[in-house]
Amino acid sequence: MDPSSITLAVLAGGAGSRMGAPKSHLMVQGQTVLRWLSNQWKWDGPTLLVTAPGREHPPGSDAFDREVVDAVADQGPLRGVLTALEAATGELVVMTTCDMPTVRREQLDWIVHQFETDAQALALFLRHDDKIEPFPCILRKNADALVRARLDTNDHSMQALAKLPRCSIRSAPPDWPSDTWTNLNHPRDLPGGFSMPTAAPARSDRKYPEAPPGSSPKPPASSNRRTSPPPAP
Repeated sequence: MDPSSITLAVLAGGAGSRMGAPKSHLMVQGQTVLRWLSNQWKWDGPTLLVTAPGREHPPGSDAFDREVVDAVADQGPLRGVLTALEAATGELVVMTTCDMPTVRREQLDWIVHQFETDAQALALFLRHDDKIEPFPCILRKNADALVRARLDTNDHSMQALAKLPRCSIRSAPPDWPSDTWTNLNHPRDLPGGFSMPTAAPARSDRKYPEAPPGSSPKPPASSNRRTSPPPAP
């Protein structure tokens, strides 16, 4: 498949309440985690950084082709997935997060290859130790309606999305390193070479709509650093 049709989207909008600061501000060996991840993956196609209201433009965000911002705050990673699908220009979107830095390029490539063999599926999620892992995963751009419908329910978990019809779940290869699934939630989780900056930029005062319980308002256009018009749906 043409690399330009496969977007890599990195979710980086979490508040990082247990970490003490947004995890998008992590540092790795003197680099921002976002630039470090970009250098590790060397993605051949378009790249998207998905951030949240009030946490836009984290350090290193310029390592990505575009940054898009969730239209509604505090709806978790499911909102970030929808934001990425709406902004992507290609047919497929590989999703991962900035707080899973041990996900490797070869694992992202494996997911793409597996998904290409299943033309009927709208999404592919992985199972590890009998548990559905929310990330990394891959979705078709036209899965946006499915994700939007989940946002209209009370269950915004990625695992609930994975169990829907036309979403495929496959076991991850057993030889993948165990640290693949490492999620950095607390300062004690940080491996050697990782650190938080002494001070992270303050949250923006810009106002955003809040989602009423059990509903998902029609989102306005995602924020985008580029001035070019958004892609046609």
